[in-house]
Amino acid sequence: MKLKPVLFITYVILWLYLAIDPWYREDWLLENILVFVALPVILWSERRFGFSNLSVCMLFVFFVLHAIGAHYTYSEMPWFESLTRYFGFERNHYDRLTHFLFGFLLLVPFGELFASFGHSKKQVFAFTLVFMISASGVYEVLEWLATEVTHAELGTAFLGTQGDQWDAQKDMFLCYLGSLSAALLWHRRLLKQR
Repeated sequence: MKLKPVLFITYVILWLYLAIDPWYREDWLLENILVFVALPVILWSERRFGFSNLSVCMLFVFFVLHAIGAHYTYSEMPWFESLTRYFGFERNHYDRLTHFLFGFLLLVPFGELFASFGHSKKQVFAFTLVFMISASGVYEVLEWLATEVTHAELGTAFLGTQGDQWDAQKDMFLCYLGSLSAALLWHRRLLKQR
């Protein structure tokens, strides 16, 4: 069996399992707007030009992490509670890790997507990096707007600030750091024309 269908089926099964009884159903619905929008775009892109196996694995890991975060809420991820206590952190850092991995894991898939439009290698590389940095800021604004139209308790669970007034800025910084790390690691791959 090929890798792409196996990962897709595995993700769907895991997503369905985690959808059965999330900790906060309304927060889970808000978190999964990302899935409801992004998954059809990814499937369309796969049919149009085909992602590499590396990109598919990166997308799979990110979406699995997101499904787990949506199930528990990012700020209450139980698997990170022992790390929080052990290191004496004031907050659960699952959210921070996921923002870093958003930048790190999605740079290559977006680079492949943008390369399919036929631009020069350097343009694709630069545009992908700027897109990832911009996407992080746009997400933080959309997250804030979503909390403005929901009730306070849901907004607090969705934002997951855990009392940190600089949460959005730190989340964006970690996405930038993840994107830059991926760009340094994968720049040769991104500069290859498909």
